[in-house]
Amino acid sequence: MRTPEYTFKTIRVFPHDPTAFTQGLAYRDGFLYEGTGLEGHSSLRKVRLETGEVVQRVDLAPEFFGEGITLLKNEIVQLTWQSHMGFVYNVSDFRLLRRFSYKGEGWGLATNGRDIFLSDGTAEIRILDGSTLRETRRLKVHDGSMPITQLNELEFVEGEIFANVWQTDRIARISPESGKVVGWIDLKGLLSPMYQLESDAVLNGIAYDPKGKHLFVTGKLWPRIFEIQLVPKHPQ
Repeated sequence: MRTPEYTFKTIRVFPHDPTAFTQGLAYRDGFLYEGTGLEGHSSLRKVRLETGEVVQRVDLAPEFFGEGITLLKNEIVQLTWQSHMGFVYNVSDFRLLRRFSYKGEGWGLATNGRDIFLSDGTAEIRILDGSTLRETRRLKVHDGSMPITQLNELEFVEGEIFANVWQTDRIARISPESGKVVGWIDLKGLLSPMYQLESDAVLNGIAYDPKGKHLFVTGKLWPRIFEIQLVPKHPQ
């Protein structure tokens, strides 16, 4: 049986800093929280959705390459790529509360409000205890018998993990229980090719508003953030 596929309908378009190398995205109460990457340019930002204005920002030390973020209760958790180091901030003032360490690379983060899901570029998603940030188990992500690697930015959406697949226009919808891919979202054509002249300007960034049921997506160095609605590709 073929895995269900979805395309999209654009609902609204918002401005986005075209110099932001987007690595992590989350939404809360009208604001986007964004983690950006590249050594010397990595940051954590609070961004007004409607205008793209950065209203709060903290820059990482230049040796760190910032990666995924997620918001859990009153804290923001942020990964770094190859430093084996993560940061936990107070959501209200971006004050650094503590650091934590992990093995391997850090790519994307998401939470269901209790556990934290961490991607590292492989076909595995690590599950961390939300309070201790210690790994409790791993999911092996697969579509049928095929492992799905290059899992990047993550978001928890209505009981599923949505994952950008790096350097593609596709988002995998993953069961957090089994790791099975239960759907594919094809976002080809979302952003005009004229804005994707740089090879790094790839789709990466998913945020969800569970109260309003709004789904937002963007990419590294993209000048736009899109609110989209999913549309089945092959309606029954």
